[in-house]
Amino acid sequence: MSTQKHLTPRVWAELFLLALLWGAVFFANRIALDEIGPITLVAHRTLWAALLLWLMILATRTALPRSPRLWGAFLVMGLLNNLIPFSLLNFAQLTIESGLASIFNAATAFWGVLLAALFLPDERLTLAKTLGITLGFIGVATAIGLSHLTALDPHSLAQIAALLATLSYGLAGVWARKHLAGCSPMVASAGMLTCTTILALPLAHVTEGPISLSLSASTWAAIAYASILGTAVAYLLYYRVLAAAGSGNLLVVTLLIPPVAILLGTIFLNESIPPRAYAGFAFLTLGLIVLDGRLLARLRFKKPT
Repeated sequence: MSTQKHLTPRVWAELFLLALLWGAVFFANRIALDEIGPITLVAHRTLWAALLLWLMILATRTALPRSPRLWGAFLVMGLLNNLIPFSLLNFAQLTIESGLASIFNAATAFWGVLLAALFLPDERLTLAKTLGITLGFIGVATAIGLSHLTALDPHSLAQIAALLATLSYGLAGVWARKHLAGCSPMVASAGMLTCTTILALPLAHVTEGPISLSLSASTWAAIAYASILGTAVAYLLYYRVLAAAGSGNLLVVTLLIPPVAILLGTIFLNESIPPRAYAGFAFLTLGLIVLDGRLLARLRFKKPT
């Protein structure tokens, strides 16, 4: 983990806002999926988000990316950080509850630590990290349920899809560290989303039919939220919080997203997730606490009064 930073009230507010933005994406996606397909939703989400970011880049006169190597890095990031995980999570939400999908999404942090240790020379797999990762994947297995681990029914496949999405996110984090260091966050986000759109539009056309703009008001509202607030604005806020709080403190967001998604799903979608999902989330939370390390360090060195 990187050196921890002190969290000011403003940073705490931004952490909660980021969790709210991303947590509500699961709710918005579920609404949109009632009318459009999973990959079509990805195309809409990335297209409008990319357009907004390019407008901001032009308005701020930020230097445009011209290097073919950089655009190649954007293409891979578009696959690993957008097209693959967005599509898998959308597919999963056709079957499983939005709150449950958000719990599986928390596994991203564990894949990120494990893959960084495997592929980045400056990241070591310490005993604490190993324990945290183990607890995290116990949480995932608990949330899936022992009876579903070997089954291939639609519910199990949806849960596996959600888990594979987090693996893709983890790979994206490693790729970004190796190939996008020093790139402007706004430019990196816009380039990545543009490449995703270029890939998603024809893929959606082939697999789900022509993309229609004649959609219901609720679907457009869901798309607008997922693309503008849940993607473009959330990416910018993410990098702002990362700079102010550090990567370790961003684990807090991972813990705050599921409660938001579960609450929205319960109130507006009448969803009810099984008790094992809450037990799994408890293990995930414990794993993230171990990965973070600060709470355990305080308990270890706390002097008796």
